Amino acid sequence: MKGLRKIYYPYMYPYQHPYYVNVPMYNYGRQPINGTLPNGLEHADRSGSFSAYKGDEGARLQDYGPNPFVININEATIQNNTFRTALWTGTHLQVTLMSINVGEDIGLEMHPDVDQFLRVEQGQGIVRMGNSRDNLTFERNVYDDSAILIPAGSWHNLTNTGNVPLKLYSIYAPPNHPFGTVHVTKAEAMAAEEEHENGNTVISGKTPDEWVQHTEYLVEEGLEDVRRGINATHILQEFILMGVLVGKGYSPEAAYETVEEWERTGESKLLQQSKNM
Repeated sequence: MKGLRKIYYPYMYPYQHPYYVNVPMYNYGRQPINGTLPNGLEHADRSGSFSAYKGDEGARLQDYGPNPFVININEATIQNNTFRTALWTGTHLQVTLMSINVGEDIGLEMHPDVDQFLRVEQGQGIVRMGNSRDNLTFERNVYDDSAILIPAGSWHNLTNTGNVPLKLYSIYAPPNHPFGTVHVTKAEAMAAEEEHENGNTVISGKTPDEWVQHTEYLVEEGLEDVRRGINATHILQEFILMGVLVGKGYSPEAAYETVEEWERTGESKLLQQSKNM
């Protein structure tokens, strides 16, 4: 009805959908937060078939990109208690959930090549933007249902001025954080940025050596194909494809099975042809 506003009771117990946080520090990989997603969430699994989650069946707030995905974004945003959790990371945009504690802010920042959209789902705050970090000439109060558009290259900050956590979701275009990013606290987020600035390469939550270790399964399978006498063109095609899928969030085992199935079922005629060369 016109004139009515949503009212939140963030510290009342029990919650309709409890959310428990229990993850290690510096967890930037694809590790889910223990929590229940809201009613009506639906997404496609790696095979492309759809799965639905209703009620308290144990679905997680984690990165479901780049698969087709449907969610009640308001409920998911309210339930999130982390500073930042990536919910969906694709090739051209990314959705993250954020919860800013009372008196805290996102932190003054600027994305040179990323446009950003924020929508507040709970609480109130003040957003400031400008062409330089020392000249934030744009200032607005924001509340529940406010939408904030941040052009690429603009310095900006958002501060919680209310008495409850400021809950919002952010859309980056293109993505701004590694796939599967989880920052439980602002301190974690700042540490991750500092690590990156200090020259410690971390890509999608893993160092180069950790990626080597992560993909050892594929290396062994590739060497086995060599020992079996399979031609080099076919091996390269298969394992490059598997690497692409791992980069999209597949486990090495799932990537291997997926590509092998493409060949086995004839979904990829080119793989079948190269194997018979």
